[in-house]
This record gives sequence, C-alpha cells and structure tokens, in this order.
Amino acid sequence: MSAREEILAAVRRAVQGAPEVEITRGYRTSRPAEDVVGLFAERVGDYRAVVHVTPAAQVPAKVAELVGGRAMIVPDGLPPEWARAAGGAEPELGAADGVLTGCAVAIAETGTIVLDSGPGQGSRAQTLVPDYHLCVVRADQIVAGVPEAVARLDPSRPLTWISGPSATSDIELNRVEGVHGPRTLEVIVST
Repeated sequence: MSAREEILAAVRRAVQGAPEVEITRGYRTSRPAEDVVGLFAERVGDYRAVVHVTPAAQVPAKVAELVGGRAMIVPDGLPPEWARAAGGAEPELGAADGVLTGCAVAIAETGTIVLDSGPGQGSRAQTLVPDYHLCVVRADQIVAGVPEAVARLDPSRPLTWISGPSATSDIELNRVEGVHGPRTLEVIVST
C-alpha cells in the first residue's frame, strides 16, 4: 500500500459512521451597484492604461483624435461611426500600428476588459500583435465584479482578459511592457 492509499484509508476510517452534513455555499455573485463607471476607470488607470470617460455622442471624435494617423485594424461589427473615425484602408496584421475594438464585458472591481471575438472585437491575433490597442467600452457593458462578468460570457467562445497593457517582470522585478501584447492600452468609456 502506498503512502497515499494509507492516508486515504485512515481518513475513511476516521469519518466512518459520521453523519452527512450539508455544506451551504454563500458565494457572492453580485455587488451593490456603485459607481461602476468611475471604479472601472480608476482601476484601469491603476494598470497604466490611459482612460477617457467620454459622452457617447463624442466617441467618434475621440477615436479620431486618439488614432491620429495610425494604421489601425478595424474589425467588422464596430459601429460605423467609430470605424470611419479610425481612418482609411485596413493594414495587414504585421503592418498595423494598432487596433480599435469594442468589448464583450468590463469588470469595475478588477479593471479588466474581456474580449470574446464577437462583433467589433476582432480576432485574438488582431488584439495581441499591434503595439497599440484602443478599446471602446460602453457604460452598460461594465459590471461590478467577476461573477457578473462570467454570467454574461459564453464559455465556448475564445476569451481574452485584459488588465492593462501587456507587461511582465523578470526575477529582479524589472517591468517590461509589450512582450505578450500591446505595449499601450487606451480605453474610451462611453457614457
């Protein structure tokens, strides 16, 4: 008998005859509706992303201002006014300066943006290869916590969870940005 089998046998003997106990789970599945837009903007900013809280009517002008001549990938499914504001012909993936996307959901508590390759979100490669990512998050897409976000997502879709620009640190904690994705993340929160 292996050590593992001995331990499990001892546990079985110890609980033999013990009554079944129902374990109630009281997991938090939602948070009170606070200022989720403000909290999301604050948390995204904590991750070194640049955040612009902008009225919905001004989003196209803000997109045009921030794109400023970059060769941008513009996935199908974005609102046409955002796509037009991002400029002209779409570059090949390797020649793109950046990507403009929407998102599936955003999480205020963690400052996380979730993409699921749905309309206006592009493919995973389109959001990870360019050095600049401009993401427009509508206020109604922001939820307070992770449980609410997971409830809105389809687990069969490819999910990309973004918490700030791509970054990693070596053993001496020297931060290097842009290794696994865009070095610069800019977020427009459309209110």
